[in-house]
Amino acid sequence: MTQHHRSTARRIRRATTVLVAGGAALLLGAGTALAHVTVTPESVVAGGYTTIGFRVPNESDTANTTKVEIQLPADTPFGFVSAQQIPGWTIDVIETALPAPVTVGNFTLDEAVTGVTFTADGAGLPPHEFTVFNLLVGPVPDVASMQFPAVQTYDDGEVVSWSEPTPGSGEEPEHPAPQLTITPVDTATDQAGTESAPSAPATDTTARVLGIAGIVVGLAGVGTGLVLARGRRSRAVPDDRGAA
Repeated sequence: MTQHHRSTARRIRRATTVLVAGGAALLLGAGTALAHVTVTPESVVAGGYTTIGFRVPNESDTANTTKVEIQLPADTPFGFVSAQQIPGWTIDVIETALPAPVTVGNFTLDEAVTGVTFTADGAGLPPHEFTVFNLLVGPVPDVASMQFPAVQTYDDGEVVSWSEPTPGSGEEPEHPAPQLTITPVDTATDQAGTESAPSAPATDTTARVLGIAGIVVGLAGVGTGLVLARGRRSRAVPDDRGAA
């Protein structure tokens, strides 16, 4: 093997090592995030009704998840909460009296749903599997974000509390609380208008092109008519002169 070939081989091996290491780091980072209890979608628009899903993974190697408790904010409550039935799980809805009436959309609430508990009827969620618990909620409060602390219980007695707030720096804690970002109605409307605005010039340009094409075709037709008329006149003149 020549010196050039050996140098090229070393560069390829180094590049492969870097790519493999980078890929492993990405997978490890993704694995860490996937192991958390999270809410989907990550962002919704204020004022409407929406379905939010709580994805719960089982991180244990030997124990089953048998209970998941989801806490809903009492200071910015939902006027309506409905849990989706899941085969093999029992649903308990917790309602709490509020210190003072709260108006949410068309609702004036004296009490609100502050928690939903899913309890397994049988074995529960096996190791290294996940499930999603869905809630239909609304109207969505007009706030910046909402956090939903969750408590996960295993059949070996282990209890994991997903309740740590994510700091402003964005550095995620070990057991972050599921968080939902809220987009104000006006902002969402403005974004939708901005996204659809570029289509207007395109439509106007198309109309102009079609209009110009129509004019060109019209002029071409007129020109053809003029040429034919001239041809007929030019043929008629010699006949008149011959008759004369």
